[in-house]
Amino acid sequence: MSAPERIPPRGVTSAQTPPKPSPPADRPDGDEAYELLARGELTVRGRIREASNAALYCAVRLDGQRAACVYKPVAGERPLWDFPDGTLAQREVAAYELSRATGWDLVPPTVLRDGPYGEGMCQLWIEADADVELLALVEGDEPGPGWKAVGFAEVGQGRTALLVHTDDERLRRLAVFDAVINNADRKGGHLLPTADGRLYAIDHGVTFNADDKLRTLLWGWAGEPLTEEVLGVLRRLSVDLSEGGPLAARLGKLITAAELEAVRTRVVALLRTGRHPEPSGRWPAIPWPPV
Repeated sequence: MSAPERIPPRGVTSAQTPPKPSPPADRPDGDEAYELLARGELTVRGRIREASNAALYCAVRLDGQRAACVYKPVAGERPLWDFPDGTLAQREVAAYELSRATGWDLVPPTVLRDGPYGEGMCQLWIEADADVELLALVEGDEPGPGWKAVGFAEVGQGRTALLVHTDDERLRRLAVFDAVINNADRKGGHLLPTADGRLYAIDHGVTFNADDKLRTLLWGWAGEPLTEEVLGVLRRLSVDLSEGGPLAARLGKLITAAELEAVRTRVVALLRTGRHPEPSGRWPAIPWPPV
């Protein structure tokens, strides 16, 4: 098998975003970041051109603290046939709330707030480490040590290659997280590994649909048993999502009652089977374009 052709995380070029403000020495996190995003003054620096909906690159400042962030106003959302109009920002925030409840903190701090173009979601900007390899295309039928196979992809001139992702516990948690939130669009460019060893995931507007819509690149563990750590997290989520539970209360303000009930159903199904979900075969399991 030849060496893998590396697929880097989504990068930043001058054509995609304007020059960024100088970041603080330490990236704010947790409650500190949440407060900064929720109450800070937003200054729009430009538009992220690769985004399908309006996504604005901003600086946010509060009491001498500053950070870069992404602001997606509801007014800039394109209507979708299978999601209610004007709900994508709330779904992004709901994904953050559920991520925080797992303790994995896979989604950057995200709030729903008013901004220069009205209400929208505001999310901490994460600078990805371009040297970290999570996805690759390889020749042959086997992924090789340390990699999990996703499927074959056309690479041009009638050639195909095996798409693989790393056998990484962070990605494995994300695969479970996506199954719980019913992510319809997990692409490679949404994965942001950082230099300090963290992994963040972004772009969660098309999530939490009551109908099964899971589309992802992270099928490498399909059908395999869930880890004991994951099962413990799912049991805790089941309690938090119960009627009157703290997570149910937060999500109930962001998604519909039917969608919240569907989250509970997916958690119960994962606990019952004890395995990673497999593609249903009723629709394409991998989003397009995949990266």
